[in-house]
Amino acid sequence: MAEYTEYTKLLIALLAIVNPFGAVPIFVALTSGVSNAERARIGRMTVVAVVIILLVSVFFGEAILEFFGITIDSFRVGGGILILLMAISMLQARVSGAVRTDEEMREGQASESVAVVPLAIPLLAGPGAISTVILYTHKGTGVVHHLLISADVLALAAILWLMFQLVPWIDRHITQTGINIATRIMGLILSAIAVEFIANGLKGLFPAIA
Repeated sequence: MAEYTEYTKLLIALLAIVNPFGAVPIFVALTSGVSNAERARIGRMTVVAVVIILLVSVFFGEAILEFFGITIDSFRVGGGILILLMAISMLQARVSGAVRTDEEMREGQASESVAVVPLAIPLLAGPGAISTVILYTHKGTGVVHHLLISADVLALAAILWLMFQLVPWIDRHITQTGINIATRIMGLILSAIAVEFIANGLKGLFPAIA
C-alpha cells in the first residue's frame, strides 16, 4: 500500500488527463440532435465504459505488461512522454492526437451510439489515463491498495457523470474561453506529473543517474 498522498495525486492526475470539463464541448457536439433523455443515456453508458476500462487496467494492467515483456520503468518513461505530449496540447487548449484523431471524430459523428467509441475510448479512458492507472497501481501491493486505486476510478466516474448531468447548464452559461482556461490549468498540472513519471523511469533504467 502506498502513502495516502499518492491516491490523491492519482485522482488529480486522472482529472487532468480525462478533463471532464474540457470533454463537455466534444460530448455536446457528438450528441447534437438527440433528445435530452437520449443524451443522458449516452452519458451513463460512457461513464460505465470508462469505469470498466480503467478497472481492467488496475487489476490486469501489470499482467499485460509482463506478458509483453515490458518493464515498469520502460513503461514509466513511455507513459510519461505520452502524458507530457497530451499536457502540451492541453496548454495550447486543444485536444491531442493521442486522445482523438480527426478520423475518429468523424466516425463518432456518423455512428448511432458514440458512448463507447470515441467518447469512452480513446477520448476519456485513453492511453494516458490507462498508463497513469497502471503506473500508480505498481506503487503498492495488497487488496487495500487496489481498492483505494479503484475508489479513485469511481470518484472520477462520479465527477464525470455529474459533468454530463450539467451539460445543458454548461452549454448555456460557460463560454469556450472558460473551458480553455480550465484546460490549460489542467495541462500545467499534468505536465509536472508527466515529468515525475519520466524522471522515476530513467532512474530505474539508469541507476547511476539516481
